[in-house]
This record gives sequence, C-alpha cells and structure tokens, in this order.
Amino acid sequence: MEGNYIKPDYYNDTDITPFDVIDAWCLDFYLGNVIKYIKRAGKKDNNSRLQDLKKAQEYLSAEIQREEAKHES
Repeated sequence: MEGNYIKPDYYNDTDITPFDVIDAWCLDFYLGNVIKYIKRAGKKDNNSRLQDLKKAQEYLSAEIQREEAKHES
C-alpha cells in the first residue's frame, strides 16, 4: 500500500484534509464521516463516486435523526 494507511493519498491531494476540517469544526463521528466520504468520492479504488456520496448521505441522515430525536424530547 502506498502512502500513509491512516491518511491515504486520496485524502491528501489538497492542502486541507478531512482531519483538518473535522478538527477545526469539532465534528462528531457522523459528520466527520460525511466530510471523509465527500472528500474521497470517486478517488478510492473499488469505490465509485456514487457509492461514496451514498455513504456520506447515510451518515448525514443518521445525524439528522439524532438531531430530530433531541427536539422530540
């Protein structure tokens, strides 16, 4: 495997990485994954852009459900 297995090349092709955004914005697991999947969309071997965007959507939907649950209480 080339590059850093924790921060693969498809996350490091720009000056700002998902780690930078997640840390700067203090994002939780769900929203951090949204950023991660949007950033790598279509760049990871064996993952299409559509697959990664659907993964981002799944994590965003989970975060929306959590937020809605807070407001139902």
